[in-house]
Amino acid sequence: MAKKKFYITTPIYYVNDRVHLGHAYTTIAADVLARYHRLKGDKVFFLTGTDEHGAKIEEAAKGLNKSPRQLCDENSQRFKNGWQRLNISYDNFIRTTDVNHKKAIAKALKVLHEKGLIYKGVYKGLYCLGCEQYKTKADLVDGKCPDHKIKPEVMEEESYLFKLSKFGKEIENRIKRDEFKIRPEERKPEILEFLKKGLKDISISRKKVKWGIPLPFEPELTAYVWVDALLNYLTGLGWQGDPRKIPEFWSAEVHLMAKDIFRVHATIWPALLLGLGISLPKKLFIHGYFTINRQKMSKSLGNVIWPEELIEKFGVDATRYLLLASFPFGRDGDISWKKLEEKYEADLAKGLGNLVARLLSLADKSEIKSEVLKIEEVKNTDFQKKIDEVQEKYKKALEEFKLNEALASIWELISFCDEYIEKNKLWEENESQKTSILYLLHTIANIANLLKPFLPETSEKILKQLGLEITEQKWIFNIKKSESLFPRMNPE
Repeated sequence: MAKKKFYITTPIYYVNDRVHLGHAYTTIAADVLARYHRLKGDKVFFLTGTDEHGAKIEEAAKGLNKSPRQLCDENSQRFKNGWQRLNISYDNFIRTTDVNHKKAIAKALKVLHEKGLIYKGVYKGLYCLGCEQYKTKADLVDGKCPDHKIKPEVMEEESYLFKLSKFGKEIENRIKRDEFKIRPEERKPEILEFLKKGLKDISISRKKVKWGIPLPFEPELTAYVWVDALLNYLTGLGWQGDPRKIPEFWSAEVHLMAKDIFRVHATIWPALLLGLGISLPKKLFIHGYFTINRQKMSKSLGNVIWPEELIEKFGVDATRYLLLASFPFGRDGDISWKKLEEKYEADLAKGLGNLVARLLSLADKSEIKSEVLKIEEVKNTDFQKKIDEVQEKYKKALEEFKLNEALASIWELISFCDEYIEKNKLWEENESQKTSILYLLHTIANIANLLKPFLPETSEKILKQLGLEITEQKWIFNIKKSESLFPRMNPE
């Protein structure tokens, strides 16, 4: 039986700034889903990368007295370093300055031009440099872009336009029929309302922006950065720009993104694919923003939390846990140093870390050094019933991208173990103590396996301390106590 394919992407991130919490959040979530599907036995491809063309990059480079290429090389490497620190298991890291990507974009634009979907005209509109998008007056708040707090400039120039208007009704119908899924569900009416008003043709060329991909039919002009960027989801799979030769992994099971780029992904991106005659992605999943103490993160307010600060304070796996467990994936969430410290102490130091340390001490006290547990013995126990119940919840949550609920189900199992130890006073010697501890060790091993997509290093450490060997009919434990998984921040 052929393996099921699972292709997941993050957006490609602008290289005009450093890696921030939003970048980390999306990428950790994608990594968890990629790891989960690999463990299921699916054939997985996980793509991330950097978006390196456009006016924003030109301006940022100029402000730093660097060439655009120098800025791109340096900051793209910073993203790679950041993902390495966060243990991100991507299969490819695409850069839009890659030669193969640029060649493919030129070919794709040529195809669209030859099909009459790109034509020459004059475009006038309100352009936000921060978003690198045209805005309508309805998009603005007090005349400014709500995301970048700047007034868009009126731009009018002779331009090549893409017939976006031609595809609005088709995109709307596909979203309505759930052929092109928008999740969470509450995002769907929002985009349908926007599509109902009708789409306008968009400018896909830039006269004044030199740092971009030249148009194949007029090389003095460069391609609109979003057209260049969106096609990375194909070029990152090795696509060379020919619509007749689609990569093995297309189409995408899911594109993950924050809500600021949702509209572009739900309009321009499917329109480009329809124009090229390529199937649409199956799903867009849109997550929310972080706030700090109910305020938007801002450098000017001095309330920004950077991923490297979290890693420094809590460690890599704890950072992954805290970002995903703090609120539902797909919603906005409020965090603070205090909230994160409290959750670390409660869930990791006093929760998972304490349980593993306590149980290994009980195993040591009961002289469980190299013990065999026959699977038949644990089959009908309350332990196995709870494990089965949690595994079902966990699987359902991950299939629906409810990452915090999947983690909550694991912590149900942790609480079950803690309560069992307390209720049965396992620190007191009795005849059934050794059997109970073996059942608990078996449960801890299951917890470690469930943690693999979320906390890969912690999972490995737990299994190493259990010294677990598995055969079809038995589990053999060779206990090897080690350092604390999550040291207390404020030891009492």
